[in-house]
Amino acid sequence: MLRNLIFALSICTAATLMAEDNNERLDIGSKAPEWKDLPGTDGKRHSLKDLKDKDVVVVVFTCNSCPYANDVEKRLNAFAKKHSKGKVALVAINVNKVKEDQMPAMKKRAKEKGYKYPYLYDESQKVARDFGAIFTPEFFVLNKKREVVYMGAFDDSPTGKEVKKHFVDDAVASAGKGEKAKVETSNAIGCLIRFDRRSRRRRRK
Repeated sequence: MLRNLIFALSICTAATLMAEDNNERLDIGSKAPEWKDLPGTDGKRHSLKDLKDKDVVVVVFTCNSCPYANDVEKRLNAFAKKHSKGKVALVAINVNKVKEDQMPAMKKRAKEKGYKYPYLYDESQKVARDFGAIFTPEFFVLNKKREVVYMGAFDDSPTGKEVKKHFVDDAVASAGKGEKAKVETSNAIGCLIRFDRRSRRRRRK
């Protein structure tokens, strides 16, 4: 257990140091990659096309095992509750393959924490690679045309304390009005996604 904790912390430290790296797959304005039939903790299959009636979609790559991902859970639940009857959807996607991040553990955590948003699993890791995601958590805001209008952190506080800049909230508000986000990118800080070695090489399309 101690060894796993040290390993997890080392991943988070490395990710924090690398947080200024640019996305190598997508630019602001790029068409968002689609996902199809990903299993969710709710027992259903989910696709991006299922959200065609939503004006804005927020995608977050996250997991169970990262402390930074754990710290954002309450804020995600509050965000999902706020938009539960509106035109904004929040979708969480996990691609890590270690035991603590696989579907059985995902279902347990979703139930314990009362997730109010879909929590999906992509064992192929393709969705994260297509988005150019590196960290957990890392956010992408998509407008009505499913163009990427923002990518980066949820806000300017990894722990949720003393938040001064609400990056995702502001980007969602702008996208809902058909406007550009005032802040289009920020540094996502978190744990490195645990890509298979064969899938770590990523090139811009």
